[in-house]
Amino acid sequence: MSDRAYALFEEQQKARGIDLNVVKERLKALKIETPSWGYGDSGTRFKVFQKEGVPRNPFEKFEDAAQVHALTGLAPSVAIHIPWDKVEDFGKLRSHAEGLGLSIGAINPNLFQEDEYMLGSVTHADAAVRRKATDHLLECVDIAKETGSRDISLWFADGTNYPGQGHIRKRKAWMQEALTEMYKALTPKMRMLIEYKCFEPAFYHTDLADWGMAYNLAQKLGPQAEVLVDTGHHFQGANIEHIVAYLLDEKRLGGFHFNSRKYADDDLIVGTVNPYELFLIFYQILDAANDEDAAIRDNVSNIAYMIDQSHNIEQKIPAMMRSVLNVQTQFAKALLIDHKEVAEAADRHDVLAAEHAVRRAFEFDVTPLLHAIREEQGLPVDPMQAYLSSSYGKDILVRGKGGASW
Repeated sequence: MSDRAYALFEEQQKARGIDLNVVKERLKALKIETPSWGYGDSGTRFKVFQKEGVPRNPFEKFEDAAQVHALTGLAPSVAIHIPWDKVEDFGKLRSHAEGLGLSIGAINPNLFQEDEYMLGSVTHADAAVRRKATDHLLECVDIAKETGSRDISLWFADGTNYPGQGHIRKRKAWMQEALTEMYKALTPKMRMLIEYKCFEPAFYHTDLADWGMAYNLAQKLGPQAEVLVDTGHHFQGANIEHIVAYLLDEKRLGGFHFNSRKYADDDLIVGTVNPYELFLIFYQILDAANDEDAAIRDNVSNIAYMIDQSHNIEQKIPAMMRSVLNVQTQFAKALLIDHKEVAEAADRHDVLAAEHAVRRAFEFDVTPLLHAIREEQGLPVDPMQAYLSSSYGKDILVRGKGGASW
């Protein structure tokens, strides 16, 4: 890294009143959870293109995840999906992860692959199917106890394709009934993160279609239930940063699944289509971090930042690295917002000055800053190039083609 480049950047930010020491510490504290399924052969509902060298089991998924963390310093935990990552001994998997410098993160139940779930899982009209689905949720709570996981991430494909196919209000009651039973099984340190999706695979109605439904359900369940925002699960034009601000004010923002989408599907690398949206999400979070309400600040400190992507055409490890590095870049830019300047412009009703104070931070080149903190952490200045120059990608080819697939 050029010392001169960083010196100029430092001088520029100092003139604006930005304390780069504080910015650096916040950047070093940023942690992003990667998903086990992002390392295996997975993809769209149309075709999974099998790759050479993908993991053959959950243990190898953690080995690949360790490469991402070792080179970026950003990804110390890995979310797992049950039953995709089911093993006989979760204590052994936990020890394996810890030996690699990782931990097991959120547990993700799977309630969409069994034949019985074609017409719903916890909202199915057949009580036996609902019982099976609820038992799986309880199984995942037990797994979380074994792995030491705090969060259980919940996404339901439940919904209908046609009017009259299902009784919407009864399905709402069944959803709450199942999650209430699960909630009671949580330990005091666990959280339920409730995700939502406006459509797909259900096209007429989805049982948890938006953040309001997820929030309403979390409110009814209790303080250990919060909302998970997936950045790809919204209608076109949705103001996601508004949703984030609203949930923060309600102290119910549990976390994120970071990804992106151009039209409908949501498995693109985060920040590749609309990086400004990601930046504005962090703007709202960092604004809330300075709130007078301690409960809002506590909510900010407990947000789970997670990646949720299935890389179908990309090489798995570089794609995951690009994901976490893109998040880091937009977080760094958001840390350069002068919130006092924004507030003062807004107070004097200077619309353009307020907008400029936000946008100016987005337009800064934070490369010198990111290079500086990586050097201070003993990390490669260019993590992507470091991986591509290593032999790891070639070494794992001995695994063969078509490892752990959906």
